Amino acid sequence: MTGTKHTHPLSDEEEAVIQRGIATDADNPELTDEQMAQAKPFAEAFPDLMASIKRARGRPKVESPKEAVTLRLDPATVERFKASGKDWRSRMAEALEKAANG
Repeated sequence: MTGTKHTHPLSDEEEAVIQRGIATDADNPELTDEQMAQAKPFAEAFPDLMASIKRARGRPKVESPKEAVTLRLDPATVERFKASGKDWRSRMAEALEKAANG
């Protein structure tokens, strides 16, 4: 068996037990080489179903995302904003917006 990690290799007896189980499972027969060659990825075999269950990763896109910048400020100014509470970055952004718009 390849692709499976075991703490020890399977003995011939263990492998035989597994193979007998595969051979007698009528609900899940082992695929033939021909069947394996015809196999397709899920998205290719069922494109409509894939489209209906596909989800976007990460945060949803916003129309006008905020831009990350690096800014050097006087430590006393930063401390005054931090002292105003947990949401100090938003208040600082509002103050900058107000100053920019006069």
